[in-house]
Amino acid sequence: MFLPITYLLFKLKLIQPSERAIYFWTQNYDVGKLEYALKFGNYKTRKLAAEALEIIGEPSSIPALLHAMSDKVQNVSIAALNALEKISKEEELIKTIVNKRFNWVTYINERKAKYEANKNKKYTIYRWERTSKKSFDRVKEQLKKPIR
Repeated sequence: MFLPITYLLFKLKLIQPSERAIYFWTQNYDVGKLEYALKFGNYKTRKLAAEALEIIGEPSSIPALLHAMSDKVQNVSIAALNALEKISKEEELIKTIVNKRFNWVTYINERKAKYEANKNKKYTIYRWERTSKKSFDRVKEQLKKPIR
């Protein structure tokens, strides 16, 4: 009973739609509501809406998915890319954009994995090894003198 008025409450910014509400919209092919959720929801709602648009497969939702492709949250962006890949298999421009974006996501994930692998690595270069011998001796002599 509450599911049909969820969209109204969502537009008034009182609640965020639940998974059940998005599933209900998917079953009723409410593409407009899902596109609105993709644009104005929180990150979980945007991800669920992109996945629901992928299930529906309506070509009219391509502009909203292209906009969601550059989302700040990586999970939303990947869900939008997956939806675009499924919806527009024959359009060459969309395929090129999706492939470039997937390559970028792969590059980001590889960089993150490399950072995590080297995070606890200890380096053996000490500060005094980088200075010249002359300046090191000068500092050592100054440390021997009493402080005035």
